[in-house]
Amino acid sequence: MAGKLYIVPTPVGNLADITLRALEVLKEADLILAEDTRTTGVLLEHYQIKGRLLSHHKFNEHQTVGMIKERILGGLNVALVSDAGTPGISDPGFLLARECAKEGIEVQTLPGATACIPAIVSSGLPCDRFCFEGFLPQKKGRATLLAALAEEPRTMVFYESPHRLAKTLAQFAETFGPDRECSVAREISKLHETHHRGTLQELAKYFNENEPKGEIVIIVAGLPPTPRAEHVNKYRDQ
Repeated sequence: MAGKLYIVPTPVGNLADITLRALEVLKEADLILAEDTRTTGVLLEHYQIKGRLLSHHKFNEHQTVGMIKERILGGLNVALVSDAGTPGISDPGFLLARECAKEGIEVQTLPGATACIPAIVSSGLPCDRFCFEGFLPQKKGRATLLAALAEEPRTMVFYESPHRLAKTLAQFAETFGPDRECSVAREISKLHETHHRGTLQELAKYFNENEPKGEIVIIVAGLPPTPRAEHVNKYRDQ
């Protein structure tokens, strides 16, 4: 009888931000796939879990996915974790989940930590409709993608590294307009969590003068509706 693949979110900061079910799955799993075994080892030691770890990251996932799939088909229950947050969201996980689903293996994803949801809810920007863009391409296709997103009406969510933040905000200001509203969340759920809100121009200037550290989530307001569109929507709602 085939085993199961469990996709298990882990804390993005505070180690207490893990569910009881996630801890139970990690304790009972025959094998834990970790993006970095050292990082996951700290989490497991904190909760006194003695799991069998195997490295599974973006540099080896194409080589290991077949072997892991066969082990699950052979009856092993496997838990997949990333360094922080939910696997598959800007982290390894999609490839294995897809291959297991194709094979008819049961894939269970536990609800849990992810950085983008607290960032957008705390931003003060509309969060009833949003699009998640994650990390933008660094070179090829970046300008084309940003030009298309300039017309996006929904709130947009991006991940960025601290050393590229100021440059990215300046590029956003140039593409989306300097007065577009924005929020930059840093170190979600950690001791030094911060949220900076303002226009793209203001935040680009601030982070150019104040170099940030840690994990970054950028929330950018969507394209405001035109007066004509507002009038039509109001008429439809009546």
